Amino acid sequence: MQVSTKSFSAGGEVPKRYTCDGADVSPQLAWGEPPAGARSLALMVDDPDAPRGTFTHWVVYDLPPQTRELPEDVRKAEQLPGGGSQGRNDFGKIGYNGPCPPPGKPHRYFFRVFALDNTLGLKAGASRKEVESAMQGHVLAQGEVMSRNGR
Repeated sequence: MQVSTKSFSAGGEVPKRYTCDGADVSPQLAWGEPPAGARSLALMVDDPDAPRGTFTHWVVYDLPPQTRELPEDVRKAEQLPGGGSQGRNDFGKIGYNGPCPPPGKPHRYFFRVFALDNTLGLKAGASRKEVESAMQGHVLAQGEVMSRNGR
């Protein structure tokens, strides 16, 4: 699955608007049609370069399979309009919180979309670990776009 965004260039710098130094709103994301048999979609945004290991910035799951994009500035609420739930990120909050790396070398941020052969049925506010565990053995396809941010 091809993942793209109008909010920044793939491999480029995440604009300040989408970081803790700016408005901290989620970027627009789009993806192609999932494979036949997809029953839901999930999204995870993480920073594998964080000092204490991979840091999760956004978890979304049980998106309807016909969903092809999330607009900029998705509301920080457990339930999304049109279907889907948002989980708790590693800031301990529901929804998106953008890059906020410590000073030093820029970090990489991966925006991953997964097509699943089931719905996860987890309560809203689930952790990344809970979502990953429920997704195990159910991923039909995935795609990603990566960007960088430093301070």
